[in-house]
Amino acid sequence: MRFLILNGPNINFIGIREPNIYGKQNFKALEKLAEDTCRENGIECELYQSNHEGALIDRIQQAYMNTDGIVFNPGGYTHTSIAIMDALKAVGIPCVEVHISDVDAREEFRKHSYIALASVKTIKGQGIDGYRQAILFLKEYLGKRQG
Repeated sequence: MRFLILNGPNINFIGIREPNIYGKQNFKALEKLAEDTCRENGIECELYQSNHEGALIDRIQQAYMNTDGIVFNPGGYTHTSIAIMDALKAVGIPCVEVHISDVDAREEFRKHSYIALASVKTIKGQGIDGYRQAILFLKEYLGKRQG
């Protein structure tokens, strides 16, 4: 099983950016948690972060036919990017959307997600542990689909 752990704009600045919202754990801790969770569950993973919409779309397209699942924190593109949603729909790879903060408890504009329209589940407000939850959910989801 192979997963792409994809992170959008400003996720690389967690621990620095608004720690009262995103927590004090930094991006390295997030990457380590994702890698450890995948390794412990027999999942090969690739981690990728970009602040650029086109680069994220390119990486989603590159995942076609060689990736079983995507765990994706699209950052601010959650609420704005129809193009990323379209890329996810085009490749047809099961995706779990992750948000470190509880976006529903924040500004009104954060309550709408285009990415959710192309995802099998959304996990929000669990801090970086949401990535662990997303990986485990996706493994179980794919197991049920294959079995």
